[in-house]
Amino acid sequence: MPGAARAAIPAITLSGVCVVRDGRSILRAVDWEVGPRDRWVVLGPNGAGKTTLLQVAGARLMPSRGTASVVGGRFGRCDLRTLRAKVALVSGATLRALPPTLTAWEVVVTGHDGALFPVRRRYTKEHWDAADRMLRRVMGPDSLPPPDLPFGVLSEGERQQVLIARALMGPAELLLLDEPAAGLDLGARERLVTQVGSLASDPEVPAMVLVTHHLEEVPPGFTHAALLAEGRLLVAGRLEEVLTGPLLSKCYGVQVQVEREGGRWWAHAAV
Repeated sequence: MPGAARAAIPAITLSGVCVVRDGRSILRAVDWEVGPRDRWVVLGPNGAGKTTLLQVAGARLMPSRGTASVVGGRFGRCDLRTLRAKVALVSGATLRALPPTLTAWEVVVTGHDGALFPVRRRYTKEHWDAADRMLRRVMGPDSLPPPDLPFGVLSEGERQQVLIARALMGPAELLLLDEPAAGLDLGARERLVTQVGSLASDPEVPAMVLVTHHLEEVPPGFTHAALLAEGRLLVAGRLEEVLTGPLLSKCYGVQVQVEREGGRWWAHAAV
């Protein structure tokens, strides 16, 4: 497909999507569209269905009802394995699946073909050079770990950065980040937010969706927000129209006040 035509195709289109597990509704009639260069943040309380939403968006889960299309492929009319190769998902499941004995460079190079272990004959010098460039881009040339240090020994923040570099190695047309800052200390979180914000400002980076619990983790450069509660999409739209005190109070069931300064957001209990 020509590049101009591909660029016009929404990254995600969900219509009436429901997910039911063991008789319990996880997602309820979700309608949602993500443009090819949008940067979305999805917020909501625990159990709202955020991770399930990303599993559908990542072509890892078929909806029980409704229609879903991701990067131009409609579920049920194409091979989901083909779609998964076009969607880069950074999640705790990815972190747990990768062998901890790999180096950072070995983890990143596997993003070329989605493997969980680098069979060296698969990768050329160009692949390894690309992995090095991506790792330097995400972590910064002065923050790279020692070349022989196992991935499992890196800090939580460093591992998340390595996973983002891995996600950008492949031919992804959609980047999904499932709570990448969970468990990070303040310094590591701020470094990660800065790095994700830098990616958001890069027009070469495809559509991005970030799931988080905290407004403080919304990077500058993000354009849209969606609020999810009890499996329903309460509201979705431009960031500044969605991240308001009344809407977040309704979503989380507690009165909150929202502040914004210098492109960053935060929320606290209303007094």
